[in-house]
Amino acid sequence: MLRASRRRCLAAALAPASALAAALLSSLARCSLLEPGDRVASALSPYFGTKTRYEDVNPGLLAGPEAPWRDPELLDGTCTPVQLVALIRHGTRYPTAKQIRKLRQLHGLLRARGPGGGGAGSAGGRDLGAALADWPLWYADWMDGQLVEKGRQDMRQLALRLASLFPALFSRENYGRLRLITSSKHRCVDSGSAFLQGLWQHYHPGVPPPDVADMECGPPKVNDKLMRFFDHCKKFVTEVEKNATALYHVEAFKTGPEMQNILQKVAATLHVPVNNLSADLIQVAFFTCSFDLAIKGVKSPWCDVFDIDDAKVLEYLNDLKQYWKRGYGYAINSRSSCTLFQDIFQHLDKAVKQKQRSQPVSSPVILQFGHAETLLPLLSLMGYFKDKEPLTAYNYKEQMHRKFRSGHIVPYASNLIFVLYHCEDAKTPKEEFRVQMLLNEKVLPLAHSQETVSFYEDLKNHYKDILQSCQTSEECELAKVNSTSDEL
Repeated sequence: MLRASRRRCLAAALAPASALAAALLSSLARCSLLEPGDRVASALSPYFGTKTRYEDVNPGLLAGPEAPWRDPELLDGTCTPVQLVALIRHGTRYPTAKQIRKLRQLHGLLRARGPGGGGAGSAGGRDLGAALADWPLWYADWMDGQLVEKGRQDMRQLALRLASLFPALFSRENYGRLRLITSSKHRCVDSGSAFLQGLWQHYHPGVPPPDVADMECGPPKVNDKLMRFFDHCKKFVTEVEKNATALYHVEAFKTGPEMQNILQKVAATLHVPVNNLSADLIQVAFFTCSFDLAIKGVKSPWCDVFDIDDAKVLEYLNDLKQYWKRGYGYAINSRSSCTLFQDIFQHLDKAVKQKQRSQPVSSPVILQFGHAETLLPLLSLMGYFKDKEPLTAYNYKEQMHRKFRSGHIVPYASNLIFVLYHCEDAKTPKEEFRVQMLLNEKVLPLAHSQETVSFYEDLKNHYKDILQSCQTSEECELAKVNSTSDEL
């Protein structure tokens, strides 16, 4: 049922024609601000896939976004963290220009409806299509995936929490030895800069931060071969990125019964011909609910178009794309990330050797800012979130309880952290160095053993094949076509 406050918003539909647009804009804007415990918004939030807010994965942050939450599984006592290597997805961003164009197309369909396009009896007397037609379309092409202020806040708050959680590593003395690497995309560069501003706030409370270029550690350095390895892998680009059949299951699901049911339902709800809609337009409408919520903290009427069952189907559509393009769908998806995985262990190796020689660790904190497309292949390479059966266009119901849910793995500001410890109570050299991994600030059990900590040498041995045998130049090389002819 609609709330009384929402019904008051809809009373605008009874206003004279000359005041209709103004009344709708004013009343909907007042009534759509996200309220604590808003059931519709919170009900849809877990299903936004890679457009999920970080706080929806870590709801404890809503009470204190700058206060560190210490996982009880984190090592302490005689084990001291000596290095932290973090892969961090950029913070909350605007839609891409492509998504904005699709939204504009859908908005145009709604505005083009004739005077009889609505129905007074729909949605408890409300014509949702009319409300959406008059809802401000505030997205512009220039936004094109750029970081929003909420995204900067995501990064500043993450910096404050990590600095409080690992004070020795993020000490003022180590500030000049921080090493930051980023993708060339503005949202990643800006995320790294915002993270540094958060650290400045940690070191100098109340003092405005200087320009990042003037900070002691310097701005993040662009390295796309690490952070956007997929763009540099010819085999991936040819066989997956530019292969029209690689996402077969995504396209098949769009025309399958689950998505077609949503198309019919949305067409009836918005009073537009079903032939004018497509799975892509339905998906962008769903994401618009998520963007309004994540960027402005607003529950727009777009959220009223869908219920939880719809949201689960649309989440699966997004997960299918991530699975076949970034996850377990094709081996090259994950194997293309070998260089990044090896780079992480090179940092850890160097820190171990420096500690063994009683030298200070030269890079106690390495921060690398990338994308969901950076993290998902790496986690797949390491064996995480792998289901017994592949995700396909035809097993939606069987995959209702799947492990591979991209929104729970790589929301905005998601992070995969490797923490190297030196343990004073070690009885053997092997026990001296241990590693824990955290995903989104929670200890991530090892994929092969479910243990929460590993001796460093054991972890290297488990991933021996990747560390020693996975050569990106070979993995990403296209198979050579034999041009010789066997004709007689």
